[in-house]
Amino acid sequence: MIEVYIDGASAGNPGRSGAGIFIKANGTVEKYSIPLGIMSNHEAEFHAFINGLKICLEKGYVHSIVSFRTDSELVSKSVEKEFVKNKLYAPLLEEALHLAAKIELFFMKWIPSVENKTADELARLAIQKNSSEEPNKSS
Repeated sequence: MIEVYIDGASAGNPGRSGAGIFIKANGTVEKYSIPLGIMSNHEAEFHAFINGLKICLEKGYVHSIVSFRTDSELVSKSVEKEFVKNKLYAPLLEEALHLAAKIELFFMKWIPSVENKTADELARLAIQKNSSEEPNKSS
């Protein structure tokens, strides 16, 4: 099973934002810290999810069991219900669901913040980085 921990963070709401993605796959660990630009915290959470999905697809995890973990109740519940009340987030949810559908066995699980510390640290690190679009990866 591939475990993908995601988190988005903003310095201000809206403010400079970042995505943190922590992947445990086949005995390896990968960390991504992706600057996102200026947006709200909820937008950053959705962008972390979308970026995590794109990474999984690029790595060819389409035939794997991929379990996403987030401490964002908004993202978790939106994925579960395939609906979000705030129209601002609707296109982000639509893109995420489209990408998630490409993975054979996709799961989303809400976890408490204390279990998502690594992704949170990576998201906060991304806020501090320059606004380069290129994700920085460290193994």
